[in-house]
This record gives sequence, C-alpha cells and structure tokens, in this order.
Amino acid sequence: METDFSLMPASSRLFQPLSARDLAIAVPNVTSDDTNEKVLEVFSRHRELISLPVLENERPMGLISRHIFMSQMSRPYHRELYEKKTCIAFMDKDPLIVSADTSIEMLAALAVDSGDKTLADGFMIVEDARFIGLGSGLDLMRKMVDLQSEKNHQVMQSIDYASVIQRAMLSTSRGAMSAALGDACLVWEPRDVVGGDFYHFERFPDGWFAAVADCTGHGVPGAFLTLIASSALTQAIGRHGPKDPGLLMGEVNRGMKQVLGQHSVDDRLSDSDDGMDAIFMWFDSRTRQLTSASAKMPMMTLSAEAKEVETIDGERVGLGYVGTSNAMRWANRTLQLAPGTIIFTMTDGIIDQIGGGKNIAFGKQRLRDGLLRHRDLPMALLAETLMLEQSSYQGQHRRRDDLTFFGFRLD
Repeated sequence: METDFSLMPASSRLFQPLSARDLAIAVPNVTSDDTNEKVLEVFSRHRELISLPVLENERPMGLISRHIFMSQMSRPYHRELYEKKTCIAFMDKDPLIVSADTSIEMLAALAVDSGDKTLADGFMIVEDARFIGLGSGLDLMRKMVDLQSEKNHQVMQSIDYASVIQRAMLSTSRGAMSAALGDACLVWEPRDVVGGDFYHFERFPDGWFAAVADCTGHGVPGAFLTLIASSALTQAIGRHGPKDPGLLMGEVNRGMKQVLGQHSVDDRLSDSDDGMDAIFMWFDSRTRQLTSASAKMPMMTLSAEAKEVETIDGERVGLGYVGTSNAMRWANRTLQLAPGTIIFTMTDGIIDQIGGGKNIAFGKQRLRDGLLRHRDLPMALLAETLMLEQSSYQGQHRRRDDLTFFGFRLD
C-alpha cells in the first residue's frame, strides 16, 4: 500500500524528500506522426492543458506549448498551410526533461537555468527514460514555497526552544538578584528571539557577585557564545570564589580562547575571532564596598547628593579575542558606596541605537540625563521609564543590537 504523505503532519513530512515524481501529472500526448489538426483537437478537448508532450515509443521528443501553437495557428493562412503537417513544426525540441527522482530543490534550479519557458510551459518527467507525466512550473513554485515554509517553521521552532533554554539559564540569576537587592532593575531584551547578551547574579553569605556581558553578534551565533562564556564564568567562580573580578575575567578570557581555539599562531589564522565585553562586580555587604573589573563596558554612578552622573569606562580590551593575551589581567576598581547611591551598567545596545530627528546614536549623555531626571523613582520604574524614552527615540528604526542593563540603589 502506498503512503499518502499529504496526511502526515508537517514535521513528519519534512523528512520525506519531495521529488519530481510528486509533480507528475498524467496528460494526453501525441506522436511525431500526428498532425497539427490532431494537436488542435486535443487542445480543444482539454482546455486546462498548457502543453502537449510529443512521444516516440513512450520516450519524450518535445513539448508543444498551447500558447505558441494557438498563436501560430490563428495567423492568416497558417491553419490551411500547417493543419495536415506533422506536429513537430511547432514543437519545442529542447524542453526540460528530468528524472522522477530529481529533488524539488534540484528541479527548481534546473527550471531557473532553463529559462522562462519551463515556468510557463512546464517540464517532462521520466522514469527509466519513459515519460510518466508533465510538471507545471506553477506547481513547482507552490511546492518550493511550501517546502521553504516548512523548513522555516522547523528552524523557528528550534530557535523558540533555544530561547526557552536561554531564559531558563538566566532565571536563576534574576531570582538571586531579587532576593539580594531591595531596589534594583534588570532589563534583558535580545534583538532577535535569542541573544548574545547575558547576565549572572549570585548571592553569597557576605555579599553578592554580578556580571553583565555582551558577546560578539546577536541571534543564534551570539546565543552560542553566551553559553560558552557563562559556563566559563561559573567554573571560574567555583575555582576562585567571587571576590576578585579582575582575576575572574582573566580566567574567563583563557577559557573562551581555549574552547574557541582562538590563539595567535604565526603560521595559522584562527577560524574565529569572537569574544565579549563585560563588567564583573563583587559587593561586600559588611564593608559596603563595590569591587569591579570592566572590559570595554561602562559603569555609571550617581550618589544621593551628586548633581551629575559619573561614568567609569572599562579597559579597552575584550575577553576571548585572538588579539587578547592569555596573560591579560583586568584591574579591579573599588568604590565605597554611601546609602542612596545608584550604580548602573549596560551593554552598548541602548547607547548605540540610532534614532531621533538627526538619526544619530542615543549615546551615553542621553542615558545620564535620564538617570538624573528619574533618580527618585524606584529602580524598576526608572528602568521602565528609560525603556520608554529609548523606544520613543528609536522611532521607526530597527533595533540594532541586543539590549541589557542592570542597576541598583544601595539601601
């Protein structure tokens, strides 16, 4: 019994490759001995027929296009001149002929190469060199659209599930942050379904550790890198503890370079040159000191009495890249935080976003101004307000990158 693939769910049919055989339609045919009068009769009886195969011992000789044939026969005196002559007078002697087991993708490529006539007049399908049916260019296009839609659906299902995994990986950190900080905000918005930004938050008996990172790229490639970098960070904290951010950065740098094979070798280029910008923080609950190390990622501070936001820029060396030395050590910076101090850090997705009347980047200054204007709001509401202002500034421009920021106000 033959299997009816049309009754299968799309996910099952995807693994049953479509071929030219699926497009073969049984149609009337003629031989080279038949006259144009016979062709005219066949076209008259079969109004749906776009082309008529010409066969010799069941093997294809050519194809007669209805449009071309009827146009020629309607010209003055052509019917009288050609009606009794052999039908090969108006036959395309070089139509596209494909084997029944030709894949739909290959068939589409052959159809494009053969020109417009194949899409308009169809193609002949054979098995063991014998004609089994006529294929329609329109049917081929429909099959290609359906096939591409199925593949896109499968890919999007995979990416959607990858998003579930990525969000689950980050959810533990969000829960730890909520438990450790009474007034904090954390926004993570990938440009696509998955993203190349990630954050890490871990609570300890004497303080907490936080990291915000921006890996090369966005979407699926960026998400792959977040898994590598996040795993390297977790292992580094497990080996060395959370209190030396600069040391942890060096460990993550070496871990990423090792996994990706990104080492400077005189006689060979690395297959990739990817890495991340990041900031690592350790807050000591007893001393109320914040120790941080930063790779190309700024941190903004706003004390309770300050009239302006101070920006502390990170070192201009990223983690994991081919050009970053294995021995690179990022410096620690320690701040004594007074009650009411706001600490804010972000990936470049917000400051690099193009928008506004002049189509320029949002920039650090607009972000600093926003922090000053809304400093009295609870951090969660401050984050929501900043996002609304950023969205208004972005306008109709497409989001350029993943967007992540983390902030807290010290009790």
